[in-house]
Amino acid sequence: MNITEFKSVVKTDKSAARYFKRLCAKKGHHFCPNCGRSNPYHLFSGRYRCRRCRSDFNLFSGRWLSSVRLPPAQWLWMIKLFDLEVSTRRAAYELDISYPTALRAMDAIRNAIIDNSQVPKELEGEVEMDESYFGGTRKGKRGRGAAGKVPVFGIIERKGRVWVQPVKDVTADTLMGATVRKVRHGSLVYTDKWRGYDSLMLYGYSRKVINHSKHFVRQNVHINGMEGFWSYAKQRLMKFHGVDPWKFPMYLKEQEFRYNNRDKDIFPLVATYLTRMKE
Repeated sequence: MNITEFKSVVKTDKSAARYFKRLCAKKGHHFCPNCGRSNPYHLFSGRYRCRRCRSDFNLFSGRWLSSVRLPPAQWLWMIKLFDLEVSTRRAAYELDISYPTALRAMDAIRNAIIDNSQVPKELEGEVEMDESYFGGTRKGKRGRGAAGKVPVFGIIERKGRVWVQPVKDVTADTLMGATVRKVRHGSLVYTDKWRGYDSLMLYGYSRKVINHSKHFVRQNVHINGMEGFWSYAKQRLMKFHGVDPWKFPMYLKEQEFRYNNRDKDIFPLVATYLTRMKE
């Protein structure tokens, strides 16, 4: 959405509500969140009533937009500030709302992304795999086994999408379990020399290995795509100055979403996700 379009829809709460209502409708029809019947009728109070189950509801009931009580125009501004990677504290200041309210809205956006923005069930073709470590404040050992850090496993299709997930450890059992779930059998997999990948061929994959003690690229053998994502994600997570461990997966999936849609306008995507029903 360009600036001119954004200014027109955010001009008033009525115009913002119309924008969201169009996204809520399916083929021009609205549905009851309780029984799924289409074409509820409008009440004088501004709410809707289902013709079948007779329940009253707001158009945004049961949707991610209902997670936080914000006027429609402020919700659009919140989406725009999220799009621009503005911090939660700055967003609260710009919208003149409390920090807890802004945080709940930002978390609703992230949870809506997790519910709706799914990497394909199976990645295929030529894929790269790698692990990395996030967080931690202790000095000392770095890399595998570093204290206080969260291990994350990542898989990326060459010229495709990335999938990342925090894992309990980087043992062969853990890495192969995730690989079997996410990568089509027969795919060509590029890895480094970590022993956790040694059993890939036993699971039906072809493997090419890059030895980082000697070189980082050998013809087309490398894991630069996955390492590029690690750099991308860590650079953006730095601005949060630390993330609560229980919220870290949500912030990590946000970076996955941004990376997979880095050449797109994410504003309409996020707005659409917020108008969908909560899982």
